[in-house]
Amino acid sequence: MAKDNNAFTTVPGSTKPSFSHASKLAEKLEKADKKLRRRQRYVEKDGRCNVQHGNVRETYRYLTDIFTTLVDLKWRVSLLVFILAYAITWLFFGVIWWFIAYCRGDLEHLEDPGWTPCIKNLNGFVSAFLFSIETETTIGYGHRVITDKCPEGIILLLLQAILGSMVNAFMVGCMFVKISQPNKRAETLVFSSHAVISLRDDKLCLMFRVGDLRQSHIVEASIRAKLIKSKQTQEGEFIPLNQTDINVGFETGDDRLFLVSPLIISHEINEHSPFWEVSKRQLEKDEFEIVVILEGMVEATGR
Repeated sequence: MAKDNNAFTTVPGSTKPSFSHASKLAEKLEKADKKLRRRQRYVEKDGRCNVQHGNVRETYRYLTDIFTTLVDLKWRVSLLVFILAYAITWLFFGVIWWFIAYCRGDLEHLEDPGWTPCIKNLNGFVSAFLFSIETETTIGYGHRVITDKCPEGIILLLLQAILGSMVNAFMVGCMFVKISQPNKRAETLVFSSHAVISLRDDKLCLMFRVGDLRQSHIVEASIRAKLIKSKQTQEGEFIPLNQTDINVGFETGDDRLFLVSPLIISHEINEHSPFWEVSKRQLEKDEFEIVVILEGMVEATGR
């Protein structure tokens, strides 16, 4: 075997094989691997798109869809917005409750048993702030109670109850959608580190493997693949990140997977394939990226 292999050559005057060719090949592979590591990826290994939007002038568009904007924020920012939303509304209405008590003179008749205040047992800003929290969160300790001699307080109570319900629905909805995002579920979906081109059923195919590590399987799973590569059109236009669809069985239904065990995904290189006119040497030199998208629903049945 060693005699027929070019990687093993015999040094003159020695019976021991030389691994010079093999070591050079290993160095080339190592350099190529380092080059691939330094290359900026369009989509990271964890599925995060490595794209930053710069020079965005119409920032008001993010505010028109504030719900999605809050969902897309980082967790620390979302928690800060969640806390501030409640704290600001409690503080805002607490100031108004204190202002009503101050304007009515309730704070000047704290020890007058014949005086009917707007809110019983409200003796300062702190108690007004606590009453605001009790009203919005419907805790209702019963110590501070609004009376029927304060029409402006009744109107404010209705407004705070309605606004508090809206804040609860909005913020809890944002947190629920953010928690239910399947980002962490993708951590247990494993793709092969390398894709190979080989013959399968006497056809040249690009193949890679995909598997699911969890026992809760993905039902109605479907897979898609995109080739990200620069392209120059016939008119001379240069497209830096052109997306081309890679057929992984859409026409035959092989793109719908029963992902219980690891599967081999195959793309036939035919006249409709973007790799049809690419030679082996050109394939080694070209810079491109294959993005694989796996989508489906988590199995909900228990065991």
